[in-house]
Amino acid sequence: MMYEQQQQVMRMDLRKREREREREKERSIEEERLEIVDLSGMSLDALPNPSLNLAAICKLDLCNNNLQNIPESLTARLLNVVILDVHSNQLKSLPNSIGCLSKLKVLNISGNLIQNLPKTIENCRSLEELNANFNQLTMLPDTIGFELLNIKKLSVNSNKLMLLPSSTSHLTSLQVLDARLNCLRALPEDLENLINLQVLNVSQNFQYLETLPYSIGLLMSLVELDASYNRITTLPDSMGCLKKLQKLCVEGNPLVSPPMEVVEQGMQAVKEYLSEKMTAAHRCSPKKKSWIGKLVRYGTFNGTNNASREEREGFLRSDYRSIEGLATPRSIGMFSPRRLFSPRNYFSK
Repeated sequence: MMYEQQQQVMRMDLRKREREREREKERSIEEERLEIVDLSGMSLDALPNPSLNLAAICKLDLCNNNLQNIPESLTARLLNVVILDVHSNQLKSLPNSIGCLSKLKVLNISGNLIQNLPKTIENCRSLEELNANFNQLTMLPDTIGFELLNIKKLSVNSNKLMLLPSSTSHLTSLQVLDARLNCLRALPEDLENLINLQVLNVSQNFQYLETLPYSIGLLMSLVELDASYNRITTLPDSMGCLKKLQKLCVEGNPLVSPPMEVVEQGMQAVKEYLSEKMTAAHRCSPKKKSWIGKLVRYGTFNGTNNASREEREGFLRSDYRSIEGLATPRSIGMFSPRRLFSPRNYFSK
């Protein structure tokens, strides 16, 4: 009886493997049939009637034309498109059928006249990179962060954004967020969920951006922060916890804390100043139950640092290169909001 059962399991396993091989073969054949269509720089005012099967296109380049719209019917048939580039046209909107592009990974709509993104863009759940620079965006869809969970790079610089939706903080795969040259009044409060964020650029919001959220100190993968040319007077003490930070730009702000003489000494001096300030504040009110106090108590940063002069001037180094790889801290679970705000002491010895 046991032998027969084993034989049956082996046969089932064999059939399963054969089906998987067939599916893989079909995918390979399908990929070979997919085409790249380049209609860029042709001064097109409208798209010509396609002479090929739109479902066979994996990359469509329509950049540097004079297109004012993209037909709904055309977009809906781009079922296998992975890269769609329509930058530098005269587009005022995107078709609602953009939501049909379930395989879309890269969308470049920069350099147009777009004021709003259609809510249906949230259905592009394979999207990894969205470039919407140099448009006239005044807002992003409210729930964009709940749906585009695979997005790694979000570029919305040079628009008219006043706020980023609070759902932005749920983009847990996000590595690069570029929101410079907008009209941002504030950033979402709960940034700690952006555990993979490496580059954050909110510079040149000029007279609008006056503060950074305290949760910025929990961006444990952050390597580069540019908050220059705003109206920020005080950097959050929590920034002393940013151990991976290699480049910090805060010039062009009316900073009071840290004072300019500290800023001029370099990034490491700024981090030490903020760490010491946080520690002093905690000592003055040891019973204060804030997540900042817990960061100090459980040693997630070190107020004293014997860094070399080169390290202390990290944000002035000319040879700095942005890190584009994925960086996930090993012990990020220790700093999750669930643990930090829980009444249970996870860190008790």
